[in-house]
Amino acid sequence: MTAAVESADGVVVFDLEEDEIIEHDADLSLARPDVTLALPLLVAADQNGATIVALVARRPPLVISRDGGSTWREAGAGLPPGHAIAISPTHPDLMLYASRSRIHLSRDGGRFWEVLTTEFHEITAVAWLEI
Repeated sequence: MTAAVESADGVVVFDLEEDEIIEHDADLSLARPDVTLALPLLVAADQNGATIVALVARRPPLVISRDGGSTWREAGAGLPPGHAIAISPTHPDLMLYASRSRIHLSRDGGRFWEVLTTEFHEITAVAWLEI
């Protein structure tokens, strides 16, 4: 699994399984998901079908909907404040969460999160590249 991570240093292609940077381009930037939600304190959001994950500026930092936004559940109680979120385009249970300097990966729809060890400088966006 690979992801793109945009930080103050540019965009890197990142291998999530190996927890390592594959390549770096200081001049690229990532497109932000176009998800419009009427949620208070919204920082970022992403959607895959009926699954929506919203990053909000509060504790816990995530709210997740599996029915297109009709109902929501809180998630990510142990996560630090967030800067970006991404749902896999092919599997809605795979999610990336970006804190200021680290990437967190969920393989189960946001119930459990693993923090990757590679640190980045001021993450601003994340995106899935392939599954």
